[in-house]
Amino acid sequence: MQLPLVKDAPVVSSFARNFRSVFQNNSQYQHFKDYLSGLIVLENKSLSNIARCTLDCCDKSNLSRFFSNEGWNANQLNQKRILWALRKTRPHRKSAQESCLAIDDTLCEHVGSLFEYIDIHYNHADKRYSQAHNPVTSHYISGSVRFAVDFRVYRRYNEFTEWESFVKKHFPEIEIPGDSKLRNRLKRQIEKQLVEDTEFRMRHEAFQSKIDLACQLIRSSIKQGIPYEVALFDGWYLCPQVVALLAEYEKHYISILKRDRKIETDSFVLYDEKGEPIVFEKTTIQVQEFVKQIPKSSFKEVKINDKSYWCFSISVTLVSLGRVRIVVSYEDKELSGTYVVLVTDRTDWESKKTISTYLQRWPIETFYRDGKQHLGFDKYQLMSMASIEKHWICVLTAHTMLHLQVLELSSVKESKRSIQSIGDACRHQAEESIRALVNWAQRRIEKGLSIDKALDILFAKQHKPCTP
Repeated sequence: MQLPLVKDAPVVSSFARNFRSVFQNNSQYQHFKDYLSGLIVLENKSLSNIARCTLDCCDKSNLSRFFSNEGWNANQLNQKRILWALRKTRPHRKSAQESCLAIDDTLCEHVGSLFEYIDIHYNHADKRYSQAHNPVTSHYISGSVRFAVDFRVYRRYNEFTEWESFVKKHFPEIEIPGDSKLRNRLKRQIEKQLVEDTEFRMRHEAFQSKIDLACQLIRSSIKQGIPYEVALFDGWYLCPQVVALLAEYEKHYISILKRDRKIETDSFVLYDEKGEPIVFEKTTIQVQEFVKQIPKSSFKEVKINDKSYWCFSISVTLVSLGRVRIVVSYEDKELSGTYVVLVTDRTDWESKKTISTYLQRWPIETFYRDGKQHLGFDKYQLMSMASIEKHWICVLTAHTMLHLQVLELSSVKESKRSIQSIGDACRHQAEESIRALVNWAQRRIEKGLSIDKALDILFAKQHKPCTP
């Protein structure tokens, strides 16, 4: 038994009208409000549960058709959300020079093979493979303002091209190896023959890597007028293609630098403990070997938000990326723990500026956590990717509404309620929904409705068997 919703969540009632023009009629608009309210307030975010717990909501089949209906466009909803968010957050944002666009990807794990584009992806956090969808996302961060901008769904090459089916078609005698290295070797050996198949070649040429999707998201952010100067991402997205695109738009970047990346040894001078220049025999050196050569006395303490880092910074030339500045950072004074290497094209920035800017990437992680824990980002039952993308856009819209509420309440000093996170905002919405429920029952009981009858009305839909 769950909380019956007798009206839209207050934050939805306040903000949903900004998106009314996206929908063809009042029924679609009400489905939109019902779904957002369910995502925000209910623990179980499934279509069937939202339909069962919303007093005046349609049944699950109608709500499902809302997502498959071509009468409203997810991209249009997202564009309106972004323009609205930029307008509403203007008083809270910093300048474009102090703002960032973060790019990352996450896994939405699911059991079952009926979901369109579902595939096996490697989960780097858990170091295991899982069946999931893998959206690549972009997020805007400007001071206290942070919201998701856009996403693209990554599909693995094998799934996108149906590679195994074409191998079996053209090379029935070959047994496809399970080991990834052996499989990649086989790909290289037979690729020329496979692309002679017209259908496979079309799929092969249409494939988009995560790098391609990241570039799409950068172009999208420019088109949508997102005011930022620096892009933030991890080492996966650090490549000439992304760097060149950012330079084209006069944007900068900060990234994690993988330890096997190579530095040109004639591009810098490194001194040993005695102050003598270190001579390198080879023309290039891996980052991890370079770090071993840095004398401990060269690391300086840098304080950021009351936390100390011990850093060394130098401008170098990276193979394939050009002139950059790297920052090697430890969290302990003895330099005994693990270290992180950041890289930026802002060769004029010192360690503190580079690290403090890159730390702004953290809100993309909190969005994934809040989106999954509180808003059902990965809890969909929809099978087609078009419907799943509409679900994701609805989650982004709910998250933006809640974030704006957090910003508004944080700026009101007399506010009686401390709402500092998306979780706080969701709990506040649930409490307000309980208040609305009590008022609903009180008004009807005052008019002569018995308590038993009121409860029957409120829980009638929940007493029915739940269809999957």
